[in-house]
Amino acid sequence: MLAEKPVLRIYNPNYETELHIDASLEGYGAILMQKSPVDKNFHPTYYMRIPFKIVTDCSALEKTRQKKDLVTRVARWALLLEELDYVIEHRSGTRMTHVDAPSRSPINIFCISFDNILPRLKSAQDNDNEVKAMKELLRTSAYENYCDRNGILYKFVEGKELVVVPDSMQNEIIRNAHERGHTGVKYTEKHLQDYYYIPKLRQKVEKIISNCVHCILIIQKRGKKEGLLHPLQKEDTPLHTYHIYHLGPLESTNKNYKYVLAIIDAFTKFVWIYPTKSTTSAEVIAKLEIQKAVFGSPFQIISDSSTAFTSGDFADYCAKEEIKHHALRLACQEPMDRLIVSTRPSYQFFQNYPWRIQTSVISSQMNYSRR
Repeated sequence: MLAEKPVLRIYNPNYETELHIDASLEGYGAILMQKSPVDKNFHPTYYMRIPFKIVTDCSALEKTRQKKDLVTRVARWALLLEELDYVIEHRSGTRMTHVDAPSRSPINIFCISFDNILPRLKSAQDNDNEVKAMKELLRTSAYENYCDRNGILYKFVEGKELVVVPDSMQNEIIRNAHERGHTGVKYTEKHLQDYYYIPKLRQKVEKIISNCVHCILIIQKRGKKEGLLHPLQKEDTPLHTYHIYHLGPLESTNKNYKYVLAIIDAFTKFVWIYPTKSTTSAEVIAKLEIQKAVFGSPFQIISDSSTAFTSGDFADYCAKEEIKHHALRLACQEPMDRLIVSTRPSYQFFQNYPWRIQTSVISSQMNYSRR
C-alpha cells in the first residue's frame, strides 16, 4: 500500500512541494509531499532549484533564521540550508503523526557498535570470577537460564537472550546507553533491558545519571524553580538604613531590664544598644524616639518579623515618620550575625555586672574595636 497510489507517485517539479520532517532518538523521518497526483522518491536533487515548504513541529528550526547570533553548530545547519529556496511552517506535534511514525520506527542503534564491544565483554567475563564459575558449570550441565555461546555468557529473560555484563564493565555500558541522548532513568533502563543483563539495573542507572555532568548543568530541573534574589536598596549614606534587633533575655537587673535593643547603621556598621524590659512595640518606639532626638529618623528600617515590628502601632509610627519598613522572615542575617559575634566577648560582661548602666561602655567597645 505504501508503494502504490495515492501514497507513492511520480515526482513533478512543476507542482508545489512540501517537506514534512520529524526526528527522535531512533532516527529521522521525512516525507516529500506535493499537492498534485504526481510524486517520486525523496532526494535533494528534486527540490534543489524549486521553492518548497518545510513543515515541522520544531519551533526552534522556525526561529533559527530570525536570530542574529547562533550557536556554531546551528549556524552550520542554517548555512547548508541557505542554498535552498524554502520557507518553514510550524505545526503542533499532534498534526505531524504521519512523519512521527517513520522517525520512531525501530532502528537497532546498539547493533552498530555491538560487534565491537562483544570481544571486550568476552574478555571482561573471562576475568570475572563469578562469570567464569557459571561458564564452568555450563560445560557439564544446564545452569538456571544461562547459556554459553561462542565463549560469551547469556541469560534468558522474558524470552530475550541478554549478554551478562560483568561488574568491571557495567558502569561503562550504562553510561554509553545514557549518553546516546542523555535520557532519563526509565528510557535508559528500557534500552539496556533489550540487550544486556545487569543485576539491580535501575539502582545503578539512577546512580550514573545522578552523576552525569551534562544533565546537572544543561537539563532543567523539574518542579518549582528557584526564584530571583531581590536585594533591598541601601544608599551609601550614614543613617539611611537601620537594622534593628532584640537580644536576650539576659539576666534580669534590679529594675527588671531583660533585653537589649540593638540598632545598626547599615552603611557605617555603627551600633547603638538600648536596655529594655520587654520586646513590645511601645519600648521599641520609645528607643527610636531617643535615637531620633540625636540623629533623626532613618529612611528605612529592616527587622525580623517578630510581633514588636509587625504590630499596628509600629506600622503607624513608621507611617508617621515616613520610614519604609521591611520585616523579613529571617532578618538580614549578616548584620545580625556580626552583632552577635561582636557582643560575644561582652556577653560575660552582661552577666557579671549591672549591665544596664554599662551599655554605653559596651557599645563604645564594639564600635571603636573595629577601627
